[in-house]
Amino acid sequence: GIEARSEEERRRYAELQVQAEARRVGKTLAYQRAYDAAWQRLFPGQPRVSLPGAKAQGAGNTGSGRLAVFVKADCAPCAQRVQQLQAAGTAFDLYMVGSRQDDARIRQWATQAGIDPAKVRARTITLNHDAGRWLSLGLPGELPAVVREVNGQWQRQ
Repeated sequence: GIEARSEEERRRYAELQVQAEARRVGKTLAYQRAYDAAWQRLFPGQPRVSLPGAKAQGAGNTGSGRLAVFVKADCAPCAQRVQQLQAAGTAFDLYMVGSRQDDARIRQWATQAGIDPAKVRARTITLNHDAGRWLSLGLPGELPAVVREVNGQWQRQ
């Protein structure tokens, strides 16, 4: 990719690398789940040992019980779910899948979805680029996804 002859070719190589990395992370997470299950069968009640780096990094504020909400552009159910959470006074970290690291894109989506800027300033709601987190969690289903870390495992809510 660094030797690409055009922006299109560079983008193509970047996308291929992202796809390969997503597959690798998925395999690592599948193995981690098998490892965790084996540990529970063989050593119930003993502290579990985790493989380094197998846990998804940075999705939500781990350990706090804070929700992570994964959304994408042009997704009416995503905006509706975020509005429900906001109306209920729920604190959450929003991750936009496909944001292309474009802050303006997230801000525009948040404005259209009716997210209160005061809640963002107060960090009751945070706006974040997904950066592959959704894929790394390996959870099934469509977006929107509202997830929480429970006992070291990410679960849909």
